[in-house]
Amino acid sequence: MTRSNPMRTTTAAARHARLATLKRIATVSAATAALCVNLGISAAPAAAQGLPLIRDTEIETLLKDYARPIFKAANVASQNITMRVIRAESFNAFVADGHNVFVNTGTLTQAKTPNEVIGVIAHETGHITGGHLAALRARIARDQTKALLVGILGIGAMVAGATSRSDNGREIGSLGQGVMFGGNSVITRGILSERRSQESAADQAGISFLNATHQSGRGMLEVFERFRQQEYISEQQMDPFMRTHPVATDRLAQLREKVEKSPYASQKDDPALQLRHDLMRAKIAGFLDQSRNVTNIYPASDRSLPARYARAIAANCSGTCDTAIAQVDALIAELPQNPYFHELKGDLLYASGKPRDAIPHLRKALQLMSGYAPMMEVNLAQSMLGTDDPALLDESLTRLRKAAVNEEDNSTAFHLMASAYSKKKQEPLAMEANARALFIEGNYKQAAIFAKRAQVGLKQGTPEWIRADDIITFKPPQPE
Repeated sequence: MTRSNPMRTTTAAARHARLATLKRIATVSAATAALCVNLGISAAPAAAQGLPLIRDTEIETLLKDYARPIFKAANVASQNITMRVIRAESFNAFVADGHNVFVNTGTLTQAKTPNEVIGVIAHETGHITGGHLAALRARIARDQTKALLVGILGIGAMVAGATSRSDNGREIGSLGQGVMFGGNSVITRGILSERRSQESAADQAGISFLNATHQSGRGMLEVFERFRQQEYISEQQMDPFMRTHPVATDRLAQLREKVEKSPYASQKDDPALQLRHDLMRAKIAGFLDQSRNVTNIYPASDRSLPARYARAIAANCSGTCDTAIAQVDALIAELPQNPYFHELKGDLLYASGKPRDAIPHLRKALQLMSGYAPMMEVNLAQSMLGTDDPALLDESLTRLRKAAVNEEDNSTAFHLMASAYSKKKQEPLAMEANARALFIEGNYKQAAIFAKRAQVGLKQGTPEWIRADDIITFKPPQPE
C-alpha cells in the first residue's frame, strides 16, 4: 500500500489557500476599482482607478458595531462581510457581492441617528440573504440572450416583409421594426419589475433583522420616506440611493405598516451610541469639508464634544499646530479613554514633522482599543520609520507584519514594509513587499515586475519567493 506524501498535500493546500486569498483581493479590486484614501493626516496610498474608499478606524469600528447584530440575526456573520466607506457626498449604500456593503460618507453625515444607518444596513443585508445581486445578474444575462433573439426575430420579420410586395408584407415589415425597437423596452420593464420586487423583499427581511435585535425600523422608514419625495425632481438631481432603490407607494405603505406594528417601533438609540455617531459625523466634516464649511456647521458657539472635534480636525495644523493640538488636548482631558482623540494628536504631531513625539500618543491609542486596530498599528509604524532611528526598524517591521496578517488588503502596510526593508538594506524583501502593495491596488503588471525582481535575490522555495511567484503567475479576473 502506497502512502500519500503529506508534505505535497500540505503544499498544494497552502498554494490553494494563497491563490484564493489573491483572488479575493483581486476580486474586490476589480469589482470596486478602488482608490484607497486614508482619512486623516497620513499620505494616501497609490491609486487604482474608480471609487475612492475611505479608511478610518473610528468610522469602520462604528459601522462594524452597527452591522454586527444585524449580520448575526441574518445568519451571515460567518461570511466575513466588510463595511466599506466611499468618499461621496450623495446618500447611497449598495451591495456589490455577498462580502461587501458600501456606504457613502454622505449617508453617514446626512443620517442624524444611528438607527437610520442601521436601517440601511439591515436593508442591504436583506439583499445579501435574498441573493438578489446574483439573481439580477442571471436575469440580465438571460435578457441579453433574449434581446439577441428579439433582434434576430425582428430582422427576420423585416426581411419577410421586404420580400413580399403585398400590403400584408408591409404590415409584417412594420411588425418586425416594432419587435426590434420595442423588445429592449419590454426587457427593461421586466428587469425593473424584478428590481422592485427585490427592494420590497429586502425591506421585509431588514425589518425582521431589526425586530430580532430589538431595534426600531423607524430609521429605515424615514430614509425611504425622505427619498420618496425625490421622485418629483429630475433624475440628475436625485441621490444615487433613490435611483437604485426605487420607492413605490405600496411598498412604502407596507414598510410603514410593518414598522408601526413592531414592538420596538419606539425604541431609541443608546445615548453613548448617539455620541459616537455624532463624533463620526464631525470627523468626516472636519477632514473632508472646507474649513469655512466646518465653522458654519459647527460654529465656535457650539461647545459640544462633536463640534470641538470637528473644529480641531479642520484646524489641521494650518500655519501652526499649537491651536489644533491644544484643542485635542482639551478633548483628551474630557474623555481620556477615547482612543481616537489620542490617535488624532499623534497624527497631528506626525504631520507637523514630529514623528518621535507622535509615537507615545499612537501607542496610547492602540492600548485603549478594545479590539485590534491594524490601521492604528500601521500609523504607529509609519511614525517609527519617520524618525529614521535604526533602533525602531525591527519594531516597525513587526507591527507592519502583524497588521498585514490581520488586514491582507492594506496596501499602505506593504508600502511601509518595503520602506523598512530598504532601510535595512534588504532590497529583495523590499521589492517583494512592493509587489504585494501594487497587487492589492490592482496594478498587476507592475506587481509582477517587482515580484520578478524580488525573486532574483530571494532563495527559491522560501515563503517570500513563493508569494512573489504567486503574483507572477496570477491571472487577473476578467470583468463580467
